[in-house]
Amino acid sequence: MSVLRVLLAAVLAVCAWPPAATAAPLSAYGGLPSIESVDISPDGSKLAMIVSDGRQISLAVQPLDGGPVKTYGVGEAKVRDLDWVGSDYLVITTSQTGAIMYLSGPRREHSLAFSLDLKSQKLVQLLAESPSRAATGTHFRDTASNRIWASLPVLAGPPEVRTIDGKPVLFLTGIAFAENSGVLTKIRADPRTGAQKVVEVGYADTNEILLGGDGTPVAKSDYDTQSGRWSLKLRRPGGAWNEARVVQAKSERPFIVGLGRDGQSVVLAEMADNGYVIREVSPEGVLGDPLPVKDADGAIFDPDTHRMIGVYALVGDEDRYTFFDPRDQKVWNAVRAAFKGERVRLESWTSDRQKIVVMADSAVEGPGYALVDLATRKAQWLGARYQNVLPEDVAASQPVRFKAGDGLDLGGYLTLPRGRDPKNLPLVVLAHGGPASRDTPGFDWWAQAIASRGYAVLQVNFRGSDGFGWAFTQAGFGEWGRKMQTDLSDGVRHLAGQGVVDPKRVCIVGASYGGYAALAGATLDPGVYRCAASVAGLSDLRRFVEWSRAKNGVGAQRYWTRFMGAEERRDPALTEISPAAHAGRASGPVLLVHGRDDTVVPLEQSRIMADALEKAGKPVELVVQKGEDHWLSRGDSRLEMLTATMAFVEKHNPPN
Repeated sequence: MSVLRVLLAAVLAVCAWPPAATAAPLSAYGGLPSIESVDISPDGSKLAMIVSDGRQISLAVQPLDGGPVKTYGVGEAKVRDLDWVGSDYLVITTSQTGAIMYLSGPRREHSLAFSLDLKSQKLVQLLAESPSRAATGTHFRDTASNRIWASLPVLAGPPEVRTIDGKPVLFLTGIAFAENSGVLTKIRADPRTGAQKVVEVGYADTNEILLGGDGTPVAKSDYDTQSGRWSLKLRRPGGAWNEARVVQAKSERPFIVGLGRDGQSVVLAEMADNGYVIREVSPEGVLGDPLPVKDADGAIFDPDTHRMIGVYALVGDEDRYTFFDPRDQKVWNAVRAAFKGERVRLESWTSDRQKIVVMADSAVEGPGYALVDLATRKAQWLGARYQNVLPEDVAASQPVRFKAGDGLDLGGYLTLPRGRDPKNLPLVVLAHGGPASRDTPGFDWWAQAIASRGYAVLQVNFRGSDGFGWAFTQAGFGEWGRKMQTDLSDGVRHLAGQGVVDPKRVCIVGASYGGYAALAGATLDPGVYRCAASVAGLSDLRRFVEWSRAKNGVGAQRYWTRFMGAEERRDPALTEISPAAHAGRASGPVLLVHGRDDTVVPLEQSRIMADALEKAGKPVELVVQKGEDHWLSRGDSRLEMLTATMAFVEKHNPPN
């Protein structure tokens, strides 16, 4: 019987849990995920997982032949990703906050790579030594240009693996320096010893280098942030580079997606009138017609050949995986059907694509991981993402639709507390970050934690959010503190009009841009919220834009000022929408939580707001989290944030 016609026999269920007498503790929601990610080895013999007890992260390697699971402690390391090199080596990507050699300016969050030999248990830091072609010390010479380079031990892109002569070969993207200019560099690395060899060296404006299926560089792009000139270069036979395409784009620049459907062409994404379009460029530089795909959030690549085989997107509330080969589509549709009524996302798969790890998000039980074996037509349950959140602790989340004050169609998600009549409920508006991001359907640990305490939770995809078409994103330009803000309060008014929430018992909470939205809700849209809690939020936009330009260049300034509705960083419009400048108008108490190691929104932004509120005689609390970054990467500080936020909300907007 064809596996394409009858795919799965059964999906193993989660263990039955005894009913809970009370809501789960906040630590069940606010700790780090029990399983952060699952990656299957190319040959399908092992699983590698990032796991935690809620506070400390570990690595777990599980043989699929029934052998014992091996666990590796990582101490305080912030593990970001795992990559297999064959079945015997794991590349572990971590990040840390600090200064980087040869780079001046603000501290940065930079990535490091380590190789773990699963047979010898030996751990080797990659990019720690000089690449070959070494001259002396930490330098090596690029013989093609006769320039002297100093390499950095940091990653500038994700690790890549190619199969050469039947063996897996690891490639890393690093940074090399010459005359104080950092350039992108592709390096071949030995996962056993850490030995390195330079494959390709870019120039000051090089921002991407694409490897072919055999590890040979086939394309690279350069971008000048000042002029907006972007160019694509293709490698000719013999090694010379040919400039195949030039585009002027000071914003929304083109980018290389990967190898095309034939494994030889290069896939480009370029901005058109209605958003990005995807095209293939032949090795000879011929630009093809736009591919017949819509609403693509990303590309799907064959794990063996690395050619593009499909695209994926979240369209409205539905995850869509579109494969170019009808046979692939049929297989995926069968996998999807095995998890009826759940969001299903592809996590990893074997080289032959016969074993697939998926994350299935159940409205009843929350998200978890499963391993689908196409050969046996069975699925094996691997574990819940949050193992301490029981089915009876998962609150129902539903889409909500309404119109903004100016008539724009908006949507989002409403999470309702269990066991309470959905009438006249206290409400927490939970604003997402970005702002060019979005809230998604399914389990959200923060929304679930708030709902577990008796609150309705509203998450609005306000104008400017990503994932709803380019026109919707553009509708947010210039609307910080303006219509992007009233989109949130229009959602409050919609729910109040339906009798679901009590408009007198509403608080606003958010992180990053959502933190700004919380502060703006208290100061620029007064009278709606009883309290506001900002996590890593912005308060003084002029100071932030100047800081961002100094750190990331003029391109960052262009991005922020366009969204904020300013001509340049000294534009008075930035003060008009800065919460700190209007602290005296704050309509309720404010909580500020900020990580000391935040390299995206500096701690200074919360200190400025705290000082402004204190001078205005307004109630404010400031919690500074030692050693925490912008993403609440550590279990202790993530739980500290949640505990402080809920204590604040319950004090100033009691659920009963």
